[in-house]
Amino acid sequence: MKILYYHQHFSTPSGATGTRSYEFARRLIKRGHSVTMVCGSYWIADSGLKDNFRKGRRTGNVDGINVIEFELKYSNTDSVLKRTLIFLKYSLKGIIIALQENYDIIFASSTPLTAGLPGIFAKIFRNKPFIFEVRDLWPDGPKAMGVINNPIIFKLIDLLETITYIFSTACIGLSPGIVSGITRKVSKKMVIMIPNGCDLNLVENFTTKKNNTKIVAAFTGAHGIANGLDIVLDTAKILLEKYRQDISIQFIGDGMLKPKLEQRVKNERLSNCQFLEPMSKYDMFRYLNNNVDIGLMILDNIPAFYFGTSPNKFFDYISLGLPVINNYPGWLAEIIENNQCGIVVPPDNPEAFAEGLIKLADDVNLRTAMGENSRQLAIREFDRDVLSDRFVDYLQMTTIKRNVHII
Repeated sequence: MKILYYHQHFSTPSGATGTRSYEFARRLIKRGHSVTMVCGSYWIADSGLKDNFRKGRRTGNVDGINVIEFELKYSNTDSVLKRTLIFLKYSLKGIIIALQENYDIIFASSTPLTAGLPGIFAKIFRNKPFIFEVRDLWPDGPKAMGVINNPIIFKLIDLLETITYIFSTACIGLSPGIVSGITRKVSKKMVIMIPNGCDLNLVENFTTKKNNTKIVAAFTGAHGIANGLDIVLDTAKILLEKYRQDISIQFIGDGMLKPKLEQRVKNERLSNCQFLEPMSKYDMFRYLNNNVDIGLMILDNIPAFYFGTSPNKFFDYISLGLPVINNYPGWLAEIIENNQCGIVVPPDNPEAFAEGLIKLADDVNLRTAMGENSRQLAIREFDRDVLSDRFVDYLQMTTIKRNVHII
């Protein structure tokens, strides 16, 4: 098959963001298919293309993937209006390609939700099978965060979400809540859950080299509204009040709220906090392996997140055999507790958060056991190779089987 694959924030492992689409595309190629990836220019991503843009785009082959990259520079620190315009420009350019390119099946991955527009046009005007991957439920999440307050805008986005599901041949959800959200709107749609996965190949030659004088807990990823990182600073303050300077907290990444968080650390003299710049996937795995003892899985206390997210950082932590502290309920909290690979603390409770960190810091045997459980969980249930094969099998199946309901 020839697959036209849309992911606006596509990146190889040389970038500092998720590589799900790269790994899936590579597996499609390994199984004998060809892939054309259509993406934009996400500032922490690396498409693998190095040539200059010509008339707003550049093309090339990256590890067997035919990549079309639009010169649409996107950053999480941009205003909502600027990001919205970039989303729409990407979709409009993508629609033109969907109407012109030679392909058998079109696949689009959100976010943003507008990434599905080329698929809708391909389905209507060229009768192409259209598979839609849902990474976040829109507009429920943004509404819960207060990002969308205008009822008209909410209705329009909700309508676009419903229309995208209706015109898709099949859907993929990354978490149980996302799958449920899809089937609530289109109950007879063919849907499967394929969560984010563990890149075990990146850590197979690692050996433990930690020589820390302190216990280091790290958060990796976006520093935005959804992440609720102020609670971590509240926790850091409590640790200092308890004279636990032996526990250090690191923030690796960037985002809209990073300057505000850095200023708070400075104002409150939180000497146990440190901010690091985004790292490539390769560098981050190496850094975590050599320097970090505990992974922090943090989100704001919003019920829509409990079962409606599939954060890359969790799967990175368990790939490396790190025990995880998680501060919100939901399916990941249940996985952590059921597999004894970390500690789940109540949301909005920095005191409990601090006690969880102290418990892991003071008990090396518990830390080691939970880390080993994390690693075994990664191998047993979330191996990226296994999930990639499931993805390819699903795409192949959807070309011949259109009306089956799978959860």
